[in-house]
Amino acid sequence: MSLQMVTVSNNIALIQPGFSLMNFDGQVFFFGQKGWPKRSCPTGVFHLDVKHNHVKLKPTIFSKDSCYLPPLRYPATCTFKGNLDSEKHQYIIHGGKTPNNELSDKIYVMSIVCKNNKRVTFRCTEKDLVGDVPEARYGHSINVVYSRGRSMGVLFGGRSYMPSTHRTTEKWNSVADCLPHVFLVDFEFGCATSYILPELQDGLSFHVSIAKNDTIYILGGHSLANNIRPANLYRIRVDLPLGSPAVNCTVLPGGISVSSAILTQTNKDEFVIVGGYQLENQKRMICNIISLEDNKIEIREMETPDWTPDIKHSKIWFGSNMGNGTVFLGIPGDNKQVVSEAFYFYTLKCAEDDTNEEQTTFTNSQTSTEDPGDSTPFEDSEEFCFSAEANSFYGDDEFDTYNEDDEEDESETGYWITCCPTCDVDINTWVPFYSTELNKPAMIYCSHGDGHWVHAQCMDLAERTLIHLSAGSNKYYCNEHVEIARALRTPQRVLPLKKPPMKSLRKKGSGKILTPAKKSFLRRLFD
Repeated sequence: MSLQMVTVSNNIALIQPGFSLMNFDGQVFFFGQKGWPKRSCPTGVFHLDVKHNHVKLKPTIFSKDSCYLPPLRYPATCTFKGNLDSEKHQYIIHGGKTPNNELSDKIYVMSIVCKNNKRVTFRCTEKDLVGDVPEARYGHSINVVYSRGRSMGVLFGGRSYMPSTHRTTEKWNSVADCLPHVFLVDFEFGCATSYILPELQDGLSFHVSIAKNDTIYILGGHSLANNIRPANLYRIRVDLPLGSPAVNCTVLPGGISVSSAILTQTNKDEFVIVGGYQLENQKRMICNIISLEDNKIEIREMETPDWTPDIKHSKIWFGSNMGNGTVFLGIPGDNKQVVSEAFYFYTLKCAEDDTNEEQTTFTNSQTSTEDPGDSTPFEDSEEFCFSAEANSFYGDDEFDTYNEDDEEDESETGYWITCCPTCDVDINTWVPFYSTELNKPAMIYCSHGDGHWVHAQCMDLAERTLIHLSAGSNKYYCNEHVEIARALRTPQRVLPLKKPPMKSLRKKGSGKILTPAKKSFLRRLFD
């Protein structure tokens, strides 16, 4: 096993816990970015180009007949072929969390329609389901089984928000284990059927799933209801005759206690489990080899990688399967340093470099690219941001250059700051309040001192007032500084009252001044 630290280009806050990787013919693609896609890459899907221990994220595009794919954290993904002999494969994506912390219940199918040395074009289609449609969830698994010339998707586990009747303001984002039902999904006709198996009593999430032919193995996982990581090992076998499918489950011995682990395939019948957690705040540092031969499964420990001190002492880690026996790992940066990255990244090669094409194809078609989550205390906690160094998405001689100045880095502009003592804007719970808001809260600049930004909603601004202030050039002071601004305002200069001089009465048509005696005489004369 070979562990190597890598650097990631362009100080961009994209990579976060819960991301996913897809491997198409040896090319790795990243999706599940932090925040909503921006104009530089509206698809939110990037080519993860790794060369000489340096990673570049290159934007991809969608075909005109594609649907919109939101960035999803902790979805269930797997590869899918029409049959085992097919050379091309697609990726199935189900569930996950959006940047607004909403859960998705949709199924997306990703395939490559065109690629050249400049960029890759994907086709993304949404699959409508009928029947027993699985509820929106995350942290679950989806695999494809093949039996009697047919194929079927198998969905299991995960977490979902509590029913609306049990949700309160204080616990609005509380989650619970999904019921331990097994769903069979026919991707051709869009039919979903739920099965209740007596062997599956408790809901599981962030487990490991391995599919081979007509069999799926469920290993480990975390039960939120009991707050345990049971050392369970289940074998689910699916028979697909012309009539109704037959599904049965068997409990096997020899399981391991692990959650949020990463699974990668090293050869035809061998897999490696890396990472994860064995206790609530304790990482699982050992790795295991899983061998599947003659409808049997064998799990044994393997040589532990030479973990770096940073990895050993980090509280959390996360990552995903890059394919071809390689894992992409991330750990939080060291906050004690003056200038530190939000995350450090590594690649761990679990297979020899001479992996042939046949093994690669089998890996892509059979392995569930399990998307790891954090340990329980971190799965619904504050998100991390990503920061790194380097140049641009493309070289200087290529046309689609990512210009960081064109974008607003959310970690710098601070849309999710605590703008005042009563600020209640949270990235995990925020929903648009004004009609002008889309995926970020409206902010207004306070001119006090050196100036600072505040959320318009926290200032109780009416929408008309917000628009008026945004359109005009008047200075604004937030609720905390408005009284100070009034006290420091220089009072307007008040001019002293001047008594106008008494105008001298002049005789009409005469330029001579009339004396008081003459005035008295004239009054008596005319009276």
